Amino acid sequence: MRKVFALVAAIVFVDTAFYAAIVPLLPHYVDQLDLSQTQAGILTASYAAGTLIASLPGGMCAARFGVRPTVLAGLSLMAGSSLVFGFATSAPVLDGARFAQGVGGAFSWAGGFAWLMATAPAERRGEVAGSAIAAAIFGVVAGPVLGAAAVEIGAREVFAGVAVAGLGLMAWAVRVPPAPRSGEGISGLARGRGGLWAAVGLFSVPAAFAGAINVLLPLRLDALGAGAVLIGATFLVAAVVEGTMTPFVGRLSDRRGRLVPIAFGLIASAVVGALLPVIGNLDLLLVGTVAIVAALALFWAPASALLSDEAEAIGLDQGLAGALMNLAWAGGQVIGGSLGGAFADTAGDGAAYAVLVAACLLSLGLVVRRAPATAS
Repeated sequence: MRKVFALVAAIVFVDTAFYAAIVPLLPHYVDQLDLSQTQAGILTASYAAGTLIASLPGGMCAARFGVRPTVLAGLSLMAGSSLVFGFATSAPVLDGARFAQGVGGAFSWAGGFAWLMATAPAERRGEVAGSAIAAAIFGVVAGPVLGAAAVEIGAREVFAGVAVAGLGLMAWAVRVPPAPRSGEGISGLARGRGGLWAAVGLFSVPAAFAGAINVLLPLRLDALGAGAVLIGATFLVAAVVEGTMTPFVGRLSDRRGRLVPIAFGLIASAVVGALLPVIGNLDLLLVGTVAIVAALALFWAPASALLSDEAEAIGLDQGLAGALMNLAWAGGQVIGGSLGGAFADTAGDGAAYAVLVAACLLSLGLVVRRAPATAS
């Protein structure tokens, strides 16, 4: 399992670094290309849109052809799209490159998740999922640094380096033995019970929140006087906190049940989300940025482990479980990134946060109702 974990951790680290690089780059492209908040939201959400469309095809590929070919296909798309992004000089090309990278991410994550969950003991699934997600989060740590470097040094040089890293990961993946297939393909979704779809929903809510704050908070911080370096540093600190928390939260979900940390995450996200639009002080907003990311850290490991548990219970291939995780995350990101920016343009940041808080409270009610009937 260690070899598989190391490979999957490296894949998700590089993939999320490219994804998160947009945070300090967003104000730069808004200024250079004269983008509206809606256009900025589309640029941010393009990655998630690619993941959304390719989620089920990625899972089907893993179930039918195996995890290694699926991962290799994803990495090849990631490497090529990174190179295009670095040389892009217009919004449509930037959007297209991030979209293609999202497609690659859907294949890499579906294959990697299946590879990892098929080799992890069931009683440690939360911890293993949390540790892999922590690697992805530390990619998010590196992403703003990558974006800030692209602003200061040049996008061509920085993202060409990302493409080279993708080729190196492909060479590594060829040398790691693939996992056996773990269940049925797409036909197994017909037997999906309530717990499976509940896990999908519980991944969507924090994903929507994350997609919205990736648009709203960098622009709000920029308006209050923060530059690209400070914005990148703030999200770096937030991601370090998130990455440190996630394995611990995964272990907690192994011992206390998947829904316990999720319930606390919903409460914390609702409270902080209600406060963010009324903060007018830069220092307080920096603290609020870290706080909302920490609240979202309570979701990822238990929700992904719950999804894997439910897939195993109905005999569904873990590649398709990974596809559903991608689908939930991407759908939330598209809604949060696109509609968050559109709400901010038309009704202000407060309206966008109000919708997100309401979604958290509604989900909390459903979790409380389901908790007694759900095992860990």
